[in-house]
Amino acid sequence: MNEIFEKLGKKFPFLSLIQKSDFEYVGIVQNQDANVISLYNYDRIINASEKKEFLKLGEVWWWESNRKLPINIFLKKDFKHFKYTLTTLSGKDIKIVHGPTVRLSDIAKRRIKRRTIQLMRKPA
Repeated sequence: MNEIFEKLGKKFPFLSLIQKSDFEYVGIVQNQDANVISLYNYDRIINASEKKEFLKLGEVWWWESNRKLPINIFLKKDFKHFKYTLTTLSGKDIKIVHGPTVRLSDIAKRRIKRRTIQLMRKPA
């Protein structure tokens, strides 16, 4: 398992560990569908203060949202700075080792409750 994830994974439950062939990626999943997965890659952040900000914003998203909206939509302007860390991977050969994923397609699905009402005549 990735060294970074071992240090941060328990403390920050919003981080995901994704494996693609021999590479491992740690970050916050923006969106996953059948063909691709996009994540904000924690490894791409060089500056220590930016890493702190990334984790702080991740906590805000994790604890204050319903976790169905991607972090970039929920935090809009605040998270725009981390766009350079966005990594898009082909959906083939991807294994989500640990952590949550977000799917925009799940938002579109609505639960529809259907009720059946049966009218009966009272015998006279």
